Amino acid sequence: MAAPWEEIIIDTRSHTEFVPVTQLLEEVAARKCWRDGLVHLFVPHTTAAVTIQEGADPDVRRDMVLALEKAVPWQNREYRHGEGNSAAHVKASMLGNHLCWPLERGRFKFGTWQTVYFAEFDGPRTRKMWMGFASLG
Repeated sequence: MAAPWEEIIIDTRSHTEFVPVTQLLEEVAARKCWRDGLVHLFVPHTTAAVTIQEGADPDVRRDMVLALEKAVPWQNREYRHGEGNSAAHVKASMLGNHLCWPLERGRFKFGTWQTVYFAEFDGPRTRKMWMGFASLG
């Protein structure tokens, strides 16, 4: 019996970045012959997240990084966590560690501008996502 989760490895290059992963996820769905149903994504890290946002304009990713840094600055003398990455934990919690999204005929069913991003907040690192599928057919 095949494993219920497909593990996807992502090598991030920056301290904070939004990595577009839609094409990668659709390639996994094609390889697994997933057609119509719900894709489940889970990020098993406490300083990374997954989100859906506009994919047409790269300035949106830049603006998200800036807004999150302004809301939760990396440096804050009031943080208590000994590893020094409290801001990464907070940002990951704000975005979330999982998504569930429809797949139709092997493609994500998105609005016009949407794409999936892996959000790194404590990189660069080698990360993973787990991808599963529930068929509706």
